[in-house]
Amino acid sequence: MDSFVNQFKDSYYDDTIEDSLNYEFNASKEFSFPILELPACENPVEFMKARDFKFDHGTTTLAFKFHGGVVVCVDSRASSGSYIATQTVKKVIEINPYLLGTMAGGAGDCIFWERELGRRCRLYELRNKERISVAAASKLLANTVYRYKGYGLSMGTMVTGWDKTGPNIFYVDSDGERLKGDLFSVGSGSLFAYGVLDNGFDYDMSVQDALELGRRSVYHAAHRDAASGGSLNLYHVKEQGWEFIGNYDFDDLHWEYQDQPKPRITENVQPMLNIQA
Repeated sequence: MDSFVNQFKDSYYDDTIEDSLNYEFNASKEFSFPILELPACENPVEFMKARDFKFDHGTTTLAFKFHGGVVVCVDSRASSGSYIATQTVKKVIEINPYLLGTMAGGAGDCIFWERELGRRCRLYELRNKERISVAAASKLLANTVYRYKGYGLSMGTMVTGWDKTGPNIFYVDSDGERLKGDLFSVGSGSLFAYGVLDNGFDYDMSVQDALELGRRSVYHAAHRDAASGGSLNLYHVKEQGWEFIGNYDFDDLHWEYQDQPKPRITENVQPMLNIQA
């Protein structure tokens, strides 16, 4: 572990003036993906299974394409086995102003590699003076994780955005599989979300109807799936880039969809001064 940390602990500002003057640019080093140390064993996957590591799993993420762009909707709960680790995970990774990635599987794997994808997309823009396409960005991610196939990565992400060809959605997983589609849902609650999506989806629906369909789908998934919950984050990808629509608490959504007023919690506590022995 110490050798792994030492690779990334040095700061740019630690360099001396002499080091800066003698610096030589190496394109293959600067533009390449970082090389990570792997467990010193023959089969890292079996090694990790034997240690019974419990990574953050359990989620509901979805994205679908309609005539007005792409709707991306996710929950915010992270769980480790039966333990709820946190209710405030941001499961949409903002790769750049017009590309979004979702997070399902291992939280660390998704966050690290999608942030690295954002760096590579920026380098592409600087070299070619144009945006990278959604297809090319998803291919970069798929090729990268394929190099680590069998080493224990856990990813099921969707790369969405708008390019010259219009709105696009690609699914990429930790085995390097890459699929293009109009509607995806990933995570433990995806089966429940698919039921609502398939029933209400219409390519020609209005923007408001599309956003409401995304909200309702993730709400019903979180209501039935114990590993999904927290709050709901909703995004709309348009030609001008993505827009964050809002964050919605599942408790508030529950009473809204039940068409009932949310009950108020009242405390009927007698003041201590009135208590007589």
